[in-house]
Amino acid sequence: MDIRPATPADLPDIQAIYAHHVLHGTGTFEEIPPSLEEMTARMQAGTGRGWAWLVAVDATGVLGYAYYAQIRDRSAYRFTAEDSIYVREDVRGQGVGKALVVRLVAEAEKAGFRQMIAVIGDSENVGSVGMHSSLGFHHVGTMRAVGLKFGRWLDTVYMQRALGAGDAALSND
Repeated sequence: MDIRPATPADLPDIQAIYAHHVLHGTGTFEEIPPSLEEMTARMQAGTGRGWAWLVAVDATGVLGYAYYAQIRDRSAYRFTAEDSIYVREDVRGQGVGKALVVRLVAEAEKAGFRQMIAVIGDSENVGSVGMHSSLGFHHVGTMRAVGLKFGRWLDTVYMQRALGAGDAALSND
């Protein structure tokens, strides 16, 4: 498995992976899969701001993808990123997501981010919660019954990890 920056050629696979999660999973609260054009716009918006979009690939193609973005647009949030990770259904549980997050954390640190937030759809998503916990993320809150998908109320779990010096210093020096 190789992890590298995503390219426009990866977008059909990225869109297909995400569409599966939208239609069958609760890790995202979207209910209608975005089009290839919408996914292209999302990637361009993120990479245009210097934020990483990564893919994990092997001989079978794209295994998963991950990206980070500033958690909110207001300038005070400029050092806090939110991660997003989606893995192809047939390779879930094989370390693809974890490898992507490890690289994503490194990329966000290089970009000067000081905190990373995981916003995990569905408190029953034990795979994502466990993976983030194993990488130093700590549970910082749960919003109960904030999403309605597949006929049931869903929680959102927030986990957080310091990057680099975190809040130990005001500058990156």
